[in-house]
Amino acid sequence: MNLLEVDFNDLLAKNSDTVGWIQVQGTNINYPIVQTTNNDYYLNHAFDKTENKAGWVYMDYRNNAVEFNQNTIIYAHSRYNGTMFGSLKNILNSSWYTNKENHIIRLSTPTENTMWQVFSVYTIPKESYYITPSFPTDESYQEFLNTIKGRSEVDFSGTVSIGDKVLTLSTCKDNFGNRIVMHAKLIKKETRN
Repeated sequence: MNLLEVDFNDLLAKNSDTVGWIQVQGTNINYPIVQTTNNDYYLNHAFDKTENKAGWVYMDYRNNAVEFNQNTIIYAHSRYNGTMFGSLKNILNSSWYTNKENHIIRLSTPTENTMWQVFSVYTIPKESYYITPSFPTDESYQEFLNTIKGRSEVDFSGTVSIGDKVLTLSTCKDNFGNRIVMHAKLIKKETRN
């Protein structure tokens, strides 16, 4: 599978908060990712930093966008028109999860191209556990991995262990605070030229 070709110089000239680009097969998710000093700004600002209730796709401010934490978290609104993470709900449809090509997420940063393999998708009431970026011990990280894999509404093949780094995508499912969540593990990375 081809990795993404992204002109980060152009993106950074437009918005210095740019930290990456994400593409999720079988959805409309194909956007630059931004990151700032909080998780509120891009809830109501567009990529060009104008006020916009659609917001933008952003990485948790606690994450390291270069090294990646044990759990790197990306958020966006679930827009009814399918923009931002509005199409993330597709991941719970059998037409999405039975197509193995959809199980790969591509994420590029200014320094590297990466591929991530989906291992868990589910809906859950709002909580902070699955959006924990780092864990103090291997045991607590393994417990986290067991929990998020065990929550999956789809049985994906493959394992996830403490040596893996996780990418988490989160968006609202409804107006009651429920979330749609996707987790994937890093399976490939290469330095960008």
